[in-house]
Amino acid sequence: MPQFDLPLEKLQAYQSAAVEPADFDAFWDATISEARGLPLDASFTAVDNLLTVIDSFDVSFAGFGGDRVLGWLHLPANRTPGEKLPVVVQYIGYSGGRGMVQQDTAWAQAGYAHFIMDTRGQGYGGLLGDTPDPHVSAGDVAHPGLMTRGIASRDSYYYRRTYVDAFRAIEAAQSHPDVDAARVILTGISQGGGLAIAAAGLAAGRLDGVIATMPDVPFLQDFPRSIDLAVRGPYPEIAAFLKRHRASYADCLEVLNYFDGVHLARRCTAPALYSAAGQDDVCPASTVYGSFNGYGTQTPQKPAKDMVYYRFNNHEGGQEHQWLAQLRYVADLLAG
Repeated sequence: MPQFDLPLEKLQAYQSAAVEPADFDAFWDATISEARGLPLDASFTAVDNLLTVIDSFDVSFAGFGGDRVLGWLHLPANRTPGEKLPVVVQYIGYSGGRGMVQQDTAWAQAGYAHFIMDTRGQGYGGLLGDTPDPHVSAGDVAHPGLMTRGIASRDSYYYRRTYVDAFRAIEAAQSHPDVDAARVILTGISQGGGLAIAAAGLAAGRLDGVIATMPDVPFLQDFPRSIDLAVRGPYPEIAAFLKRHRASYADCLEVLNYFDGVHLARRCTAPALYSAAGQDDVCPASTVYGSFNGYGTQTPQKPAKDMVYYRFNNHEGGQEHQWLAQLRYVADLLAG
């Protein structure tokens, strides 16, 4: 595939043109306050995963609106009794869910607590999911998929609920007695990377303990450019909706602006390891760099940040190469 986005030297200087709403912080203050007004009620039920080196727990906690959100918690079976482990909170890519209990235990294999959040209303593609989204209105006008679900209002938009779930997943992970609440690392690929950025941005100033963010080819960044540029994946759902609802672009963008990862990235205080792919036509590299270049810029002490750029890869990104980079990054972070 020929290069269709900016060359690397321009990516490194690119700044998103997205302008955040004047009441962005007030909106999220109210949203998070409302969510935290309900009991978290996190539960961890041991399940048999048929694995001898990993202990697994079926997780349930209260997300947006008190809705039950599911997940997995995996722990090394040989952990020292009473030891509190750093936890990697992992978010899932678009259309996927938490999967089966033994399907992904990689971070626990590396010696960490590994918390996987199920994504509400997803699990219909990729990994299986078990968490419904009960806030679907029969009168909702949307393109098939999730990108325009509830887009008539910032209050009803799908990702308001999902971002709250991602924030509360951190609190749920921190509540387990074997987890070190002061050492939380957020990660995910594509949508999972976007949720990691959102959760880190929402946690900044509201919740202690997040020490790193590792978004891999993240989605949900720089909506104005992404809608115009992406040719595959979820962003074209928005374009398809606007193709039919031709006068709705400004209204849709006004809502999406409250959920643009570039605004939340600017508020992040934890160090970050990003990745982008030069031929990514799902989450174009420029949109990822728009988030990366703005990351932490609205904080008093600018956090350290690193980017791994895979020039010749599409949305698969670095795969096992990025996983190895993340392993080294977390080990160095915790050793320091």
